[in-house]
Amino acid sequence: MLNHDPLYNPYPSKRNTIYAKKGMVATSQPLAAQAGIDILKKGGNAVDAAIATAAALTVVEPTSNGIGGDAFAIIWINNKLHGLNASGPAPNAISIDAVKNAGHKEIPKYGLTPVTVPGAPAAWVELSKKFGKLPLSEVLQPAIQYAEEGYPVSATLGHFWEKAYQAFSKSCTDDVYQNWFETFAPDGKPPKIGEIWKSEYHGKTLRAIAETNGEAFYKGEIADKIDAFSKKYGGYIRKEDLESYSPEWVNPISVHYKGYDVWEIPPNGQGLIALMALNTLKDDKLTAKEIPETYHLQIEAMKLAFTDGLKYITEEDKMSVRTADLLSDEYAKARRGLIGETAIEPEPGNPPKGGTVYLAAADEDGNMVSFIQSNYMGFGSGVVVPETGIALQNRGHGFSLDPDHDNALVPGKKTYHTIIPGFITKDNEAVGPFGVMGGFMQPQGHLQVAMNLIDFSLNPQSALDAPRWQWVEKKVVQIEPSFPEHIAHALARKGHDVQWALDSGSFGRGQIIVRNKNGVLAGGTESRTDGCVATW
Repeated sequence: MLNHDPLYNPYPSKRNTIYAKKGMVATSQPLAAQAGIDILKKGGNAVDAAIATAAALTVVEPTSNGIGGDAFAIIWINNKLHGLNASGPAPNAISIDAVKNAGHKEIPKYGLTPVTVPGAPAAWVELSKKFGKLPLSEVLQPAIQYAEEGYPVSATLGHFWEKAYQAFSKSCTDDVYQNWFETFAPDGKPPKIGEIWKSEYHGKTLRAIAETNGEAFYKGEIADKIDAFSKKYGGYIRKEDLESYSPEWVNPISVHYKGYDVWEIPPNGQGLIALMALNTLKDDKLTAKEIPETYHLQIEAMKLAFTDGLKYITEEDKMSVRTADLLSDEYAKARRGLIGETAIEPEPGNPPKGGTVYLAAADEDGNMVSFIQSNYMGFGSGVVVPETGIALQNRGHGFSLDPDHDNALVPGKKTYHTIIPGFITKDNEAVGPFGVMGGFMQPQGHLQVAMNLIDFSLNPQSALDAPRWQWVEKKVVQIEPSFPEHIAHALARKGHDVQWALDSGSFGRGQIIVRNKNGVLAGGTESRTDGCVATW
């Protein structure tokens, strides 16, 4: 459906786009991708495959996600698009005053204070119940097996595991963190690349979730353990917070961009930022990708959108402006008018008032899933609940302690969320799922990948392999080592504060699946990690 040359990849990885007919799963870990394909072969659909892959990723990539994290999904099934927001709220016992009285000027990164209700297990249950074909107990079996029997640590995984261990060894020295070290550094050190790691408690928790359709996690024995551990160490999350939680079905939001509709989950997710940036550039006729002018326009549009997002995005009904107004043609034109020949320091506009894993899955019946889940900042809070293997997320770190800020901490409220799945359609037909994980890089990756596909007709693998930039603040733009040097110098002459990154670890890791008109699936996987496209 996209007009690309399947054999053309001018970028360093030189991987080719992968093709398949009956099914495809693309993600950052080969073992997880294979788990999804195995479920397809057992009679499952794309949704079953996505759940199996997501559960497996909690085991085989714990540096980026876990059972104690959140999830979002965009699902194309029966020729209709559905959105699932499985992010969890702040505990009912927490408040701005409580955090400040504990001596904090901002919500800390680690410990029990930033822990919010985990939504990922509920996402698996909800997706299985609404759209799955196989029982959840069968779909989670590959993940359970990996946890109980162990698996060899892959290259990129081992690199980030070591970095996390070094960081936690310095910052997480209190007793509350002891279970993290026992779980993820069982011999007093993190597992090395090629070594076998397993977590029988993780497998036991997955088995309990599978056998009870999540009841054990939110209302049973696991909820009791989370509650008891939180009370022991002065945390805020309680069993009542878990019992009252359920994920939310939402209508995805979109912009029409040069003949295609690009879709994201509505706030509290930051997918709105990617859409605002695309909307700002939708009338620009870009003649080439690898020229300074194209990069300049992308960077300026993104920094304007990001500045708005950081000011306004929170739970949608608590935003001081409407999503529709931020995506209006009027506002897009006003923001486009601020982009000139040189870099600017962005300010929020005034619209009219009114560590993460990503996977893509598809089956031969045309069903497709864009799914993302995360603990935030790698392993999350640094807190592992005893006898569960569960590393709890620290998503509450994103809240503001300024009561006048849109994203101010409120009991039971969902914070600004970094993880976002993307999807593209054309003329009410699915083109396919795409995503780029990596904190605040995610909407920037979405913009770059979507434009690579639509504006520059790159195939899925080339769209991912293309060198990336990341706006940081003010006029600061980081570029990865493969970025063209002559364009970097040209951007500097336009006033950008261009900074070379030492490696590509902060520029996101993505996956793409495109369904061609003949039903053939074309997939690309990230060259910046241990990515894999598994096919059938």
